[in-house]
Amino acid sequence: MSKPANAAQQAAGQAFRDLHLAGRTFLLPNPWDAGSARLLAGLGFAALATTSAGLAHTLGRPDGANRVELAETLANIQAITATTDLPVSADLESGFSDDAAGVGESFRLAAAAGAVGASIEDTTGNPAAPIRSLAEAVERVSAAVQAARSLPFPFTVTARADNYLYGRTDPADTIARLQAYQQAGADVLYAPALPDLATVRQVCAELDRPVNVLAAPQFSVSALSDCGVVRISLGSGLSRAALGAVSAVAAELLRTGSFDFLTAALPYPLANALMQR
Repeated sequence: MSKPANAAQQAAGQAFRDLHLAGRTFLLPNPWDAGSARLLAGLGFAALATTSAGLAHTLGRPDGANRVELAETLANIQAITATTDLPVSADLESGFSDDAAGVGESFRLAAAAGAVGASIEDTTGNPAAPIRSLAEAVERVSAAVQAARSLPFPFTVTARADNYLYGRTDPADTIARLQAYQQAGADVLYAPALPDLATVRQVCAELDRPVNVLAAPQFSVSALSDCGVVRISLGSGLSRAALGAVSAVAAELLRTGSFDFLTAALPYPLANALMQR
């Protein structure tokens, strides 16, 4: 039997569920550590999500299957949820398990770490066959949903069809997968790396649950909203933007010996103030 939910997690879980039902598109930024979570929360976002790539890069590793352990992912979730009262959805990659029962346990552990939602991918980690069979993927989504429903607070399950990340650019297969995950009980459907608005519109039209789309330069919030998208996540975009900024100013420093980049840095008192809860 699940332990009773604390009031804060109950409220966060309901708030996250309500965001998906409010009839308007919302942004879901992805902090990679407690400091970035506190900064984003202070800027006024309504919810947050973790990022597996951002965490891997923080740990000095490339993103990819088996690069980060479940325990490290749970510690990251706990650090982020401890620093904000906002709802936090966890990036659980492909569930950190070879079987469906283990996927369910990963979801329960994410909830125990403070998350009020989590995503499950249909990937294998095997470059030769990166996408799971539909039957196996559905079984794993079902296990995630069952674990979520056993919790004493609303826990939002996002099911991902990762075809486009691996060169399988068949919208019909992607939609069929998302429809199957919808039938298995997923609350939100997500196909990362959709190439254009026409495909986004097609995906949204074929599903009866909220759709998450990954932000990309060819999109805008208003255009995605017009397509019927409910949630827009940033994935590793913010963490890579931070790495890009550091890389650019460090290269400039080595090239010129100038400290001009400090004029654009956050003033020390402001950086401290942004870390105030």
